[in-house]
Amino acid sequence: MNAPLPIASATALAAPPLARHVAIIMDGNRRWAARRGLPALAGHREGAEAARRAVDAALAQGVPWLTLYAFSSENWRRPAEEVGGLMGLLRQGIERHWTEMIRRGVRLRMIGDRDRLDAGMREAIERAEASSIANTRLNLVIALSYGGRSEIAGAARRLARAVAEGRVSPDSVDEASFARFLETDGMPDPDLVIRTSGEQRISNFLLWQAAYAEFVFLDVLWPEFGPQHLAQALSAFAARERRYGARPG
Repeated sequence: MNAPLPIASATALAAPPLARHVAIIMDGNRRWAARRGLPALAGHREGAEAARRAVDAALAQGVPWLTLYAFSSENWRRPAEEVGGLMGLLRQGIERHWTEMIRRGVRLRMIGDRDRLDAGMREAIERAEASSIANTRLNLVIALSYGGRSEIAGAARRLARAVAEGRVSPDSVDEASFARFLETDGMPDPDLVIRTSGEQRISNFLLWQAAYAEFVFLDVLWPEFGPQHLAQALSAFAARERRYGARPG
């Protein structure tokens, strides 16, 4: 009769904890272009390719939720030509690649102020969202025209209306009930937030949701991001002890 496996061998087979939700601040497109004497739009074009690699890498690693910070509410202040070009790239990426993404089991969601997007962009996003609603392999969340403070203020307004209409009691409001008024209602909070370009700021991104996220800052410009960088960040995450404010032990 075969001897049972020793306990140590079974333990060694245990996989490290995987980040269920990875959120990425995609920073460095313009610096990548400037270092090469190219216009900003060239950096954004390469950044769009890096975003595709990030999706591929998330699928390969088995990450079920991926949020990409594509365009902040503050980015509207940039030159109109750059903003228009970036929006064109985003729309082109959705329209050109979404059939393949659906085939691969990706579901698209968007968070951010849709009212500031043009009609064509809104329609492209809505079509992709509707056509992928049944997919479960990867939830891809695009933060577009998004700002964390604006999101929290909007949630407060919606909650205030609910209280005024008698649908919510003020005494019942707690963190969980407030979170239901955020744009991310129904989504898990990010476990891991990655920022590229060497900068170490959150830049108004998922301010409420990232309260207990682990952060990894990579000294690589976003157009240079590849599968190895996601693997590096996931490895760093797996090595950390998450205590959520509690003492160890």
